[in-house]
Amino acid sequence: MNDQNNLIEEIFENDDQLTEKQKKIIVAAIESFAEKGYASTSTSEIAKRAGVAEGTIFRHYKTKKDLLYSIVEPMIAKFIAPFVINDMKKVLDQDYEQFEDFLRAMFENRISFIRRNLLLFRILVQEIPFQPELQKMFKKHIVSKIYTRFEDLVDHYKAKGQLVDVPASTIIRVTVSSIFGYLIARNLLFPEINWDDEVETEQTIRLILNGVSPRE
Repeated sequence: MNDQNNLIEEIFENDDQLTEKQKKIIVAAIESFAEKGYASTSTSEIAKRAGVAEGTIFRHYKTKKDLLYSIVEPMIAKFIAPFVINDMKKVLDQDYEQFEDFLRAMFENRISFIRRNLLLFRILVQEIPFQPELQKMFKKHIVSKIYTRFEDLVDHYKAKGQLVDVPASTIIRVTVSSIFGYLIARNLLFPEINWDDEVETEQTIRLILNGVSPRE
């Protein structure tokens, strides 16, 4: 948890517009939202955790939703987007001979990233499906900057005869949903299970390849 707290503080430490109380509120809100979810967290709980009066929160943020947005957008724009994009580019820009090798590199890359940023990942997964504004932020800062490159890569492997002739969007959906499905199960749904990442990676890759590889 200490590493996560240091990470959170790093996002906002250079923001001169935030007071020390606001930083405490933000850190407390991130921890609370990650643990209990946005809907189940009250502003009184956040205030207690931050060591401030509840009225202090509303002096800075009109609503609890404003507080959530004030946290998530800088998380995406200042921290998550650059790291996700840079990490993804390391994988996407490599000239892997086989689509299987690309999948393995991408899988390992995402497991490492989520392990380092679990609190942030938990909030995004919990809240993005229910918050249209967060969906727009995510698409603006991340999806739009990666998707075209991913399409080019899929077309590259299709031209080499390694992928079935279906739209690139279908292959991207199958690949991304399989990888992130495992990450969500591992880190959010069933964290108590003693997961073997190496075995799960190989099994998931086999399942993806069975679906996207051309038939003999």
